[in-house]
Amino acid sequence: MSSESSSAPAAAPGYYQRHIFFCLNDRANGEDSCAHHNAQAGFDRCKSQVKAAGLAGPGKVRVNKAGCLDRCAGGPVAVVYPEGTWYTYVDAADIDEIVESHLKNGQVVERLVTPAELGR
Repeated sequence: MSSESSSAPAAAPGYYQRHIFFCLNDRANGEDSCAHHNAQAGFDRCKSQVKAAGLAGPGKVRVNKAGCLDRCAGGPVAVVYPEGTWYTYVDAADIDEIVESHLKNGQVVERLVTPAELGR
């Protein structure tokens, strides 16, 4: 094995250490949905911040789009696995805090956690 491959992080048993899914659902019938609350901008910001921080890739972090996650009342929402932590965010600063605190350092951002009772 070359020193180059040994310096690359090994993929975790679940392939990624953390996986964040952003609801980007847009309800065509006029019902409120995450897409109506700048969810795409949150996803784009997270993806670029994760990449810029060197957190992207196997054994690290994956940022994914999702359809409806059925937590519309808390929208826009994202969920981080394997912890199962749900977040509601409003701006780029919230996304930056999620990336730095949770995705990079494993610390939940309590002020952004979606209240448990909020569903659809």
